[in-house]
Amino acid sequence: MSTFSAPKGTYDLLPPDSAIVLAVREALAAPARRAGYGYVETPGFEHTELFSRGVGESTDIVTKEMYTLTTRGGTHLALRPEGTASVLRAVLQANLHRAGNLPAKLWYSGTYYRYERPQAGRYRHFSQVGAEAVGAEDPALDAELIILAADAFASLGLTGVRLLLNTLGDRECRPAYRAALQDFLRGLDLDADTRARVEINPLRVLDDKRESVRRQLAEAPRLRDHLCQACKAYHEQVRELLTAEGVAFTDDDRLVRGLDYYTRTTFEFVHDGLGSQSAVGGGGRYDGLSELIGGPPLPSVGWALGVDRTVLALRAEGVEPPVPATVEVFAVPLGSEARRVLFGLVTALRRAGVATDLAYGERGVKSAMRSANRSGARFAVVAGERDLAEGVAQLKDLESGEQSPVPLASLVEEVRGRLAPPV
Repeated sequence: MSTFSAPKGTYDLLPPDSAIVLAVREALAAPARRAGYGYVETPGFEHTELFSRGVGESTDIVTKEMYTLTTRGGTHLALRPEGTASVLRAVLQANLHRAGNLPAKLWYSGTYYRYERPQAGRYRHFSQVGAEAVGAEDPALDAELIILAADAFASLGLTGVRLLLNTLGDRECRPAYRAALQDFLRGLDLDADTRARVEINPLRVLDDKRESVRRQLAEAPRLRDHLCQACKAYHEQVRELLTAEGVAFTDDDRLVRGLDYYTRTTFEFVHDGLGSQSAVGGGGRYDGLSELIGGPPLPSVGWALGVDRTVLALRAEGVEPPVPATVEVFAVPLGSEARRVLFGLVTALRRAGVATDLAYGERGVKSAMRSANRSGARFAVVAGERDLAEGVAQLKDLESGEQSPVPLASLVEEVRGRLAPPV
């Protein structure tokens, strides 16, 4: 056993679980790729100020959860706690917003880091798939992204995912609501940290999960009563587009999410089978974020879907996502000459697009065949001295047990033909 173990709140991903995670990641990204979103990749760490200005000084992410470091040259860096600020920084740095083809539609996948109390469904490093549409203000774009996420969860066979929807207004109507909410919150029995938050970003108090706070929020003023006509009309268009496409949602006027940059549309996908950590993804519109990090006005919308949480949701429903076979053919050589010949066949099969493995080491036929069965392969190719003398190898169907000799010269094509789906 190693002297070292993975740091607290982290985990290693190994087969066979890693195959499920890869399948989930692919399923979450597929709808966005089909909608014209191109892949973007950003560094694992950024300047700390990008997140303190973009995500928000008052958020738990910035005040409590970021992993920060100072380089030898005195630069302050942070491991990325979320993806949106990094993607928008990359768009601005590359001047994609000046290319004249807006919105810039991008998707990404990666690992993110937050110093949180480890618990089921919450780790200190976690995997997400995200999508951002940068540079356009259009209810159809908000609805598009929500539908893409809903379709991604549905493609995995999940039926217990629910969509919560809200609007947070904009810079025209939110100040009046902010003032009304502050007046209400100042009259509550709150701890010092929460009272400080009331002055910095009172909407974040609505996101407080403590029951002692939630009870006091029952009579809090509602943002929907303070929305301007433009925000009301925008939100109603989003709702109508979702309804027209059969995407069910629940209006939740307490939904503010944990980041400061959201405006107008905000949404969250939850799964009731995950306990207190029920969110499997979410996002919203962030029209002011570009200006917060030093860019021009650039209305944008996006989401991030949790890969780890989605895997837990699948387990909660007892759903197994389709996972491609790691190995389709397993070669079992009997003797040194057979090993040389089958090694060549294994290489040829791989080059022909067939996932193939070989029984390595000097092992007996029983041990090698056990490995073949454990590999999940559909076929085993077995050859000994007598087979080689006849110019054949034995092709065994590991599902039916049927076995037949196949000429070595045509074995690659024979295997490909048997693996091909019926027309």
